[in-house]
Amino acid sequence: MGGVEPEVEYVEVARAESERGELVLRERRPVDGGPSALELRANGVFVMDTLEVSTERAMAQTALALVEDPRAVVVGGLGLGFTMHEVLADSRVEKVAVVEIEPAIVDWMRTGQVPHGPALLADERVTVVEADVAVALQEGRDATYDLVLLDVDNGPGYLVHATNAALYEAPALTHARRVLRPGGALVVWSAAPSPELEAALGEVFGAVEAQRHDVTLQEREEEYWLYVARA
Repeated sequence: MGGVEPEVEYVEVARAESERGELVLRERRPVDGGPSALELRANGVFVMDTLEVSTERAMAQTALALVEDPRAVVVGGLGLGFTMHEVLADSRVEKVAVVEIEPAIVDWMRTGQVPHGPALLADERVTVVEADVAVALQEGRDATYDLVLLDVDNGPGYLVHATNAALYEAPALTHARRVLRPGGALVVWSAAPSPELEAALGEVFGAVEAQRHDVTLQEREEEYWLYVARA
């Protein structure tokens, strides 16, 4: 039998509108006094929170283990900063380009509405690029990075914005491969298996590995997937 979900209240921390719709940062407070968490939602869709961050960390750890010398890393999607945090924890990393399309998310991190944000963005290795990551990859220089991590949506089957679909198709993935140095790797996060993404990665990279990760999210057992391709 499933357990009873705890009663919670929500307190809005920040709200913003862009051409892509509405972003809301809110605090989730269990009425019974359990741990609170910040939660990011886009157009009413849950994106991530500060309580269950194991998949963000697993994504970074998996990627960093793939490359012997991951000096330069692209993180597609700033979110609440946990993927970037894990990348920065690796002393081999010398440069991290974080690409985020929503200026409000960058502002919330910089101003401390996400409390750990200012310290993360103050790291001298970090460059924040406010852009569509697909465009940024297209404009990037050849063989510049050792790792590209794409954590932009809840995966190609659960897009935050419909226009993001192109990021998971062969042309954009080809740009990602082009900016990777020989031996580099691309890692893509997905909330569910995606045969279409696996096929597109196979077309561009020749081989791809799908890794399942089991997590507990707001009292529910969930599974997430990492798609790994090597240059």
